[in-house]
Amino acid sequence: MLLYVAIGFGAAIENIVPPVPADTFVLLGAFLAAAGHADLWLVFGSTFLCNVASATFTYWLARRYGVRFFGGRVGRWLLNERQLDQVGTFYRRWGTPAIFVSRFLPALRAVVPVFAGVADVSAPRLVVPLALASAIWYGALIYLGGVVGRNWQQIMSIMDQASGWLLAIALVFIAAIAWWWIRTRRHGPQ
Repeated sequence: MLLYVAIGFGAAIENIVPPVPADTFVLLGAFLAAAGHADLWLVFGSTFLCNVASATFTYWLARRYGVRFFGGRVGRWLLNERQLDQVGTFYRRWGTPAIFVSRFLPALRAVVPVFAGVADVSAPRLVVPLALASAIWYGALIYLGGVVGRNWQQIMSIMDQASGWLLAIALVFIAAIAWWWIRTRRHGPQ
C-alpha cells in the first residue's frame, strides 16, 4: 500500500513543484508491476487520481486567491491587468483544448490549471479535459511500462526520446508565451 501512496504522491507533487516529473513515478510503478511487485491498475489509479486531484487543487487555489495575488506587487509584475484580461480571453476561446493539450507537455501541464483558475474557467471545463488527457497519457505510460517493463533501460530510452520531443514542443509554446509577455508589457501604462 505504501508503494501506491508514494507513486501517487510523486504524481501529485508535479502540479505543485513542476520540475518534479510525474512520468518517472508512473513508469517506475509500471516497471514494478511488470516485475510482479505491484498491480498495474492500482498504479494507474493512484497516479491518475492523485495527479488530477493536485491539478484541481492548484486550480481551486488560483481561482480563489489568484486575482488577489495578481493585484499585489509581485503579481502585477508577473502579469499586469491587461495581460490578465488577455489570459481570460484566451481561456474563454481556447481553454478546453489548451487544457487537454497541455497535459501532454512537460513544464506546461502544471501551470495551465493555475491560469485556468485565475481566468475563472468553470470546474467542469477544467476537470473534464484535464482528466481525459491525464488518463490517456498515464494510461499510455503504464501500458508502455507494463509491456516493456522487464527492461528499464529500454523504457527510459523511449521516454527520453519522447520527452525530448514533447519538451521541444513545450519550449516553442513557452517561447511564444515569453514573446507575448514581453510584447504586452511594452504597451503603455496599466
